[in-house]
Amino acid sequence: MTTENTPPLHTPGIAIRALAALLRDAPPSCGTVRLVGVDGYAGSGKSTFTGELARVLGGAPVLHLDDVASHEELFAWEGRLLSEVVEPLGRGATARYAPYDWRARRFGAAARALSPAPVVLVEGVGAGRRALRPYLAHLLWMDLPREEAWARGRSRDGEEQREFWSGWVEAERRHFAEDPSRPFADLLVRQLPQGYAVLPGPAGAVGPDQFVTHGDGSSAVC
Repeated sequence: MTTENTPPLHTPGIAIRALAALLRDAPPSCGTVRLVGVDGYAGSGKSTFTGELARVLGGAPVLHLDDVASHEELFAWEGRLLSEVVEPLGRGATARYAPYDWRARRFGAAARALSPAPVVLVEGVGAGRRALRPYLAHLLWMDLPREEAWARGRSRDGEEQREFWSGWVEAERRHFAEDPSRPFADLLVRQLPQGYAVLPGPAGAVGPDQFVTHGDGSSAVC
């Protein structure tokens, strides 16, 4: 996935710039937009990485799936995402959605705008789900084992969120068992002591009509 003018994606320190160049050159996938999913286990570093990628892309818009999900619909938000975000972007319009307030446990009254920029990043657990994949130019997976990611997430959120995490872990297990993302990732992103490594993903080994089961760091095609 490199060219003569693009540094190798696995080279520390320049991987994210090479990735940005790759995304800019990809064919549009949702109208004129190159919609890019960044998926991975909770606590795997998706938000931090996506923020840095958005900066390198010159301020690319970011949709955080935490703004779309809710306590009642941890993963049953795909219909709302398609109608409020994907459909408008696909016809060249600005998408508008009401972000969820996790403390107040309700969606906000003020709509947030998401413009049809050349590259739009969708970040969060489930960004690579099957309902969204047809609209993605690329799917990236934060390649951190789930137990390590969950430990990082619990440490980050503290004791206040301990009860929520107990329910979240089981919900996330069920989601990825039924609708895995990693086997369909074009690229794997691994955090380094400094920067990131971006490696080829397993997507080429999985056909679009094959049933896939997902383990931690591996997949089986049935």
